[in-house]
Amino acid sequence: MNLDILSDRRKKLREHLKNDELVVIFASSLPAYPHNFLQSNNFMYFTGLNVENAIFVYQKRKKKSLEVVFIERNNPKMEVWLGKKMSQNEAKKISGIKQISYIDEFEQMVSNWLNSSKKCMINLNSSGLNGSINHQQQFASKIKQHFPQIKIEDVSSRMIPLRSIKSDWEVAQIQKAIDVTAKAIDEIYSKAKPGMMEYELEAILKYEITRNGLRHIGFNPIIASGVNAATLHYDKNNAKIGKNELLLMDIGAACNNYSADISRTFPVSGKFTKRQKEVYSEVLKINKKMIELVKPGISLETLNKKTVELMQESLIKLGLIKEKGQYKKYYMHSVGHHLGMDTHDIGSKESVLEVGSVITIEPGIYIPEEKIGVRIEDDILVVKDGYKVLSKDIPKEINDLES
Repeated sequence: MNLDILSDRRKKLREHLKNDELVVIFASSLPAYPHNFLQSNNFMYFTGLNVENAIFVYQKRKKKSLEVVFIERNNPKMEVWLGKKMSQNEAKKISGIKQISYIDEFEQMVSNWLNSSKKCMINLNSSGLNGSINHQQQFASKIKQHFPQIKIEDVSSRMIPLRSIKSDWEVAQIQKAIDVTAKAIDEIYSKAKPGMMEYELEAILKYEITRNGLRHIGFNPIIASGVNAATLHYDKNNAKIGKNELLLMDIGAACNNYSADISRTFPVSGKFTKRQKEVYSEVLKINKKMIELVKPGISLETLNKKTVELMQESLIKLGLIKEKGQYKKYYMHSVGHHLGMDTHDIGSKESVLEVGSVITIEPGIYIPEEKIGVRIEDDILVVKDGYKVLSKDIPKEINDLES
């Protein structure tokens, strides 16, 4: 990543803080299998460092703001087991942050900065009452005990104006994730056949993503055949695919922590039945109409309301409902969400789109009694004169799918 990008992000953070406000962002911890390590998005956003157990600290000051990253010291005895830890010079070179200290110095140094702060913002990552207490929450608890005058705040709200508008570099990462996802979808289209298990297609997905140079998926994939596709967050992926069933995929590779989010539905046998084609055609029509409405200044709330209107008409046409108010029986979710480092990226459902916003458009109709679930999801960049479909090269037309 270009150091200017990281520096610019930290400068913009300063614009959203008051003097002496402190930001403390913890990196991810090392998982049981180190090769599956995925960095905390907010830590990566400001530092570009793919290193575990580190901490980024930023304090706005009247003149020059404080920027520090704390990393683990190298332990020569552990090198043979886990390799060398990142050095201070490496961290400086990657992040552009000049002050790199060690984790064992963190509490003493941060105590001095807390003395001059009235507010501390942390990436708390709440795990619920039944979850384990993470490092961030332990740190917040210590602040409350030793600095009761300091207000603790989750940093998420400060990240929304920073992360909701994507730079050209960020769009390029999302596009790469989409392009690799497209290659995986092409392989699934060509290799899927009745009698296969859903997890066989999941294996093709993961293999193609890895083979094309990306090491992570953006979220747990949905590979749902037949009636399973009528369960919105189906994730078992362990059923046998029937002869005349549709298969719904909701999948996405991740590139440098930026996720694709694509849904495609297709007939595994190669041909839609008459009823499947009727349902699919209505979803595709709504998908296209809603994409055409995307532009700067329109809100997600407006897009959702228009989708409901179109969906009500389609469900009545399909003979699924008689009254418009019954639509939620077959269409239960919103039409889209922000997309970025998080698959459901930060930003409210009422937010107004701006140039640089990236969202999904994903109408769907789910009919469990007919064993049909159809969702068609594309990733859309908001541009000055409207929209750009980042996933335009992934087939979704009936003729293309059947051929």
